[in-house]
Amino acid sequence: MSLRGLRDDRGQAFPIYAVAVVGLLFAALAFFVVGQAGVTRSNAQGAADAAALAAAGEARDNAFLGLDLLSLKPTDWAKLVDGDLLAGDGACEKADEFAALNDATAECVAAIPVVTVTVTTNGTVGQSVVPGTEGIHGKAAAKAAIKPRCSLRSAPDPTPPAQTPSPTPSPSPSPGAGGVTFICDGKSLALDPAKPGPLTKLARVLFTVRLVD
Repeated sequence: MSLRGLRDDRGQAFPIYAVAVVGLLFAALAFFVVGQAGVTRSNAQGAADAAALAAAGEARDNAFLGLDLLSLKPTDWAKLVDGDLLAGDGACEKADEFAALNDATAECVAAIPVVTVTVTTNGTVGQSVVPGTEGIHGKAAAKAAIKPRCSLRSAPDPTPPAQTPSPTPSPSPSPGAGGVTFICDGKSLALDPAKPGPLTKLARVLFTVRLVD
């Protein structure tokens, strides 16, 4: 074989090598874009989880907002401990706040006891070899639920029977005057409605917040 023929073969192989190298570079950049998209999606999911938990936690902390504990009847206490009186006050405002802390915006639906938050990141995947990625935002949704931790063991009797007849009966005691007892995680918890202590702390004892599917 002459030297001329060898040089001709090498010259024909060079374009093949060049195409292969360009293809590998493009594939590497494409994988990088996929990785960036995954990071953006992960950031969105983290923001959604945090916003949903914060929203449900805010609704839980406000469980006693506007309630007069001394006026609650036994049936009211039963509804309260089951979560039926939770109103969701401040939930979506808190979701917006936490989404903003994570550089995102939130859409919130507070269907108590469940709060659903959909988050969209302000940032995008960014410019890349794949057209249009500069306009792709991360988006994710999360749900958090308020779960009762306690049960009502006893409630005061609003109309206790009189022991002896009296011509001038005294006023009946208020429904909450006798105290309320809960069973929380197998432990007894007595509450004096006249001196309940911090209501936020009480709400956190009665209810827990967790992510749900």
